[in-house]
Amino acid sequence: MSEVPNPLVSIIILNYNAGKLLLNCVESVIKTNYSNLEIVVVDNASKDQSHLICKEKFAKIRLVENKENLGYCEGNNVGIRQANGEFVVILNPDTIVSPNWLAEIFSAYKKNGDGLYQPKILSLYENNVIQSTGNMLHLFGFGFARDKGVPNSNQRNEIEQIGYASGTCLFTSMNVIKKIGLLDSFLFLYHDDLDLGWRAAQIGIKSYYVPNSVIYHAESYSLKWSSKKFFWLERNRRYCLLTHYSKDTYKKMQSSLILVEMMVWLFYLSKGFLGAKIRVELDMIKNKNQIANKYNEIESKKIIPDKELIKLFPDEIFVPKNVSGKAGSKTFNTILSLLSKRAKRSILS
Repeated sequence: MSEVPNPLVSIIILNYNAGKLLLNCVESVIKTNYSNLEIVVVDNASKDQSHLICKEKFAKIRLVENKENLGYCEGNNVGIRQANGEFVVILNPDTIVSPNWLAEIFSAYKKNGDGLYQPKILSLYENNVIQSTGNMLHLFGFGFARDKGVPNSNQRNEIEQIGYASGTCLFTSMNVIKKIGLLDSFLFLYHDDLDLGWRAAQIGIKSYYVPNSVIYHAESYSLKWSSKKFFWLERNRRYCLLTHYSKDTYKKMQSSLILVEMMVWLFYLSKGFLGAKIRVELDMIKNKNQIANKYNEIESKKIIPDKELIKLFPDEIFVPKNVSGKAGSKTFNTILSLLSKRAKRSILS
């Protein structure tokens, strides 16, 4: 744990055609009531000139221009490699931070030590509506934001351990990054934070939710809900399942997982995204060597066995209203919960 009163914090903001959102984000970070920070804007070959406008308006920021779109993961990795701080924050460009957001996270860090931290995330456009009070990891690889869409009434007002810290705003130390490793560039975007938090948990590094640190998020300014977004979410969910569980664990849960996969196929069919799901399966075959190599790497570093982590996984997930109706979500969760409990009994026995 750092003993420097106000250690340098590097704020990494990855930009890709974020327009005025980027300017608003940087302006809010500058107003943070923590003085010892550097702002590193990494641009993924934007065509809207937002990064250049930002640099012109805020001369003190450090601008790193990638020659091509490297995706969320490698784009942020570029920023982390450029960072000079003892601590680092990955921050989306479609966010506005409150003045004391960073001080509150540091307060939590001083109590809990090295880990991955996220603030309370509220909607930028919906008044007092929650986007996340901590992200959670499900047995079958689904990641979800807790309390999403729920009115904010100061519920969950204690610092607590969560499944993984949201990549919308993720605080950690460079020391932790060195232990866990950088974001997995193969993922490109989506579930990158889930993967990072899962890898962290496997080596005994916890993730935390800090309720008194508050930011506001526009959410999905680039892809919205689309076939392309569903492809990345499902492709990376499958990748994480195949790389994070030991072969023994995967074998024990496979019968339940087959039924889950049938449900996912039906879901994609109902949404008109069947082509995206087919592309996912073809991508898994195409990248089997990448998957095998990542599996071996994770297994070699794993300290905490699957059984211990699985005990903490919730049996249900949250499905946003704009993805599935209330009745559909309830039915899905009922079946999912039964299958999760069944798989856990097999694994933990």
